[in-house]
Amino acid sequence: MAETADSQTLEEVHASFRQQVADAAVGAGGIAALFDGLPPALRAGLVRRLGRRDQRDLYAKVEGYAPVGLVDLVPSERGDLEEVRHLGLNTLPAFRVFEKRFCRLPGTDAAKPDRLAGYNFQTMAFVTGPGYFVAVEDENTREVLVDYNRLPEAHPPAWPEVRSNERGLSRFVYGFMVDRVRRVSEHVTIGSAARKGKEMGSYFVLTRDDG
Repeated sequence: MAETADSQTLEEVHASFRQQVADAAVGAGGIAALFDGLPPALRAGLVRRLGRRDQRDLYAKVEGYAPVGLVDLVPSERGDLEEVRHLGLNTLPAFRVFEKRFCRLPGTDAAKPDRLAGYNFQTMAFVTGPGYFVAVEDENTREVLVDYNRLPEAHPPAWPEVRSNERGLSRFVYGFMVDRVRRVSEHVTIGSAARKGKEMGSYFVLTRDDG
């Protein structure tokens, strides 16, 4: 009997992921199918298991594969200022487990918003700050830019107070940064961070939580 995604262990799925990413004969569509075929809990588990090499290779693998837009991060059926969580793991030395939380701003088109508000949720936010940003689409590359140089004009009431990313310890974590986000699958995206236009060799992977 063929093994189903539900019966696979996280270790088996991770091994399959690594094999497919390393195989030049497997395109980005094959990686998308792997993630799309997983139940949500296992997909989130795989995302939060991917190390630096995994994320670096995945970022390169999916370049130019398929567009990702703001509506993929906050689906059109979500309301204005309704939080959408993206569970993530980054390659930083610390604060690796985190979430990017997005929302659509009032007055924007639900089907094609021109910007989203968001911040980074993690356990050390009281030290680093919330890392607020504005996300926009890059029409040239069909990717999303997460711009920490811009602060949103509104946010859900339950979110923390907006703070500048250029003061205090926030300056060293989020200051002068823009993340570039690429599509992996329906729920999963992969990003790379740049500071003042220079790639940092730092990555993060996210999966949208539709729960």
